[in-house]
Amino acid sequence: MNKKIQIILLAIALLTACDDNRRINREDYESGRRDREVRKVNEAEVTQKAFEMGDEISTAAQQELMATLTKVIEESGVAGAVEFCNLEALPLLESVGQKYNAKIRRVSNRYRNPNDRPDQDEEMLLSAYEYNVDNDIKSEPNIQKIENDQVLLYTKAITIPSQLCLNCHGDPESDIAPDVLAKINQLYPQDKATGHTEGDLRGMWSIRLPKKEVIKNL
Repeated sequence: MNKKIQIILLAIALLTACDDNRRINREDYESGRRDREVRKVNEAEVTQKAFEMGDEISTAAQQELMATLTKVIEESGVAGAVEFCNLEALPLLESVGQKYNAKIRRVSNRYRNPNDRPDQDEEMLLSAYEYNVDNDIKSEPNIQKIENDQVLLYTKAITIPSQLCLNCHGDPESDIAPDVLAKINQLYPQDKATGHTEGDLRGMWSIRLPKKEVIKNL
C-alpha cells in the first residue's frame, strides 16, 4: 500500500471517529436536556396533569362500561348483563387502563365482586367520600401520592346515575326481577351491592398513575 492511500485511509478513519464522537455527544446532550426539562416540572404541574388524566380515564371507562352494558341488556336482558359483569367488567377496565399505562379499579364497601374491596391506600379515601355523603358535602376528585411518591392515586366518587342501574343494584323486593336476583345470588354469594336508590354513592374510581407517565404527558 503506497503512502498516499495510507494517508487517505487515515483521514477517513479520523472523520468516522469524529462523526461517532459527534453522535455520542449529541445523544448525551439530548439526554441531559430531557433530564433538565424533567427537573423543571414542578409538583403542582404534575398534580394538575394527574387530575386531567384521571378525569379522562374515568370518563372513558364509564362510557365504555355503560355502552357495553346497554348493548348486552338489549341483546340478553338484565340477567345477561349480570353475567357479563362477572366475566368481562374487570378485563374491560384493564384494557382501558392499558391505553394510559394506568391501573383502574372500581372499589366499594358495598361490593358485589370481592375483588372490588378497597385496599389500604383506598380505604381512607373511600371513607371520606362516604362521610361527605352522610353530611351533605360535595365530593371532589382527589389525588394522593403513594409508593414513595412515585405513583399518583386519583379517586372520584361513583354514584348511581340512573334507574337503569337499579335493575341490578336497587331494592330486591321492587327493583330487581326474580331471575336477575337469582343470577346475582348465584354468581356473587357475598353480594352487598343491592338496596341502592338513584344518586346513591356506589363506590369510587381508583386510578393509579405512575409519576413518570404523568410527566411524559406534560
